[in-house]
Amino acid sequence: MDLTNIDTEKWMDLILDYGLKIVGALAIWIIGSWVIKKLMKGIKKVMLKQEYDESLQKFLLNLVGWILKIVLIIVALGTLGVETTSFAAILAAAGLAIGMALQGSLGNFAGGVLLMIFKPIRVGDLIEAQGEIGVVKEIEIFTTKLTGLSNREIIIPNAALSNGNIINYTTEGTRRVDLVFGVSYDADIKQTKEVIMNVLTSHPKVLKDPAPAVTVLELADSSVNFATRPWCKSEDYWTVYFDVTENVKLALDAAGIEIPYPHSVEIHKDA
Repeated sequence: MDLTNIDTEKWMDLILDYGLKIVGALAIWIIGSWVIKKLMKGIKKVMLKQEYDESLQKFLLNLVGWILKIVLIIVALGTLGVETTSFAAILAAAGLAIGMALQGSLGNFAGGVLLMIFKPIRVGDLIEAQGEIGVVKEIEIFTTKLTGLSNREIIIPNAALSNGNIINYTTEGTRRVDLVFGVSYDADIKQTKEVIMNVLTSHPKVLKDPAPAVTVLELADSSVNFATRPWCKSEDYWTVYFDVTENVKLALDAAGIEIPYPHSVEIHKDA
């Protein structure tokens, strides 16, 4: 028996067997990579059309790209005859362990995705959330940054932000300024309303539509309180708030209408 011929035949069989597998794996890799590339372009177009946030686009594209590449690698290894069941189990176990370790971060990530997709807030909006008020400076994957009214940077985790109540003062474009002014019981109600209304109608940033309103709110212990409700653009809120407060005080003083305040009485005893 010629052993050389037998060894040669075995080698040829091995080469043909593994050669075909290698060629098949390379073909799967090349075609799969081309398909992934086309798929990623399609996903990117959809994201651009839906106006997804740029940071969310990059993150999701990278995430989807890596997942598809891992699947492609597993398929290619399976073509080569590698047992992929245990390999997939290891990946699943590793993913579970990482998920448990990063549970809080994943919650913040999910919250960030929801904020960027549904857009309840946008950069530049004045919002109130988690006990804080500020202008949205940046919406990131894990946190949202606000600039507080005193120019503080406020960082809120996206999980808390997306699961809590959000008051967006910018969405509607206008805001109502709620003020209360108390005057003496001796003051004439009609005159007081006219004085306050004149302050509102003369302010350049107070809107005519919706119209401002001045009404008697309550008869308090030592004053008649007037609810004063001017409307303004959202960005003019604090200007109107402070200006109207100051100008109403000056106007009431000029009209001789008293604003009650506590009086202290000094008792002098003869020596």
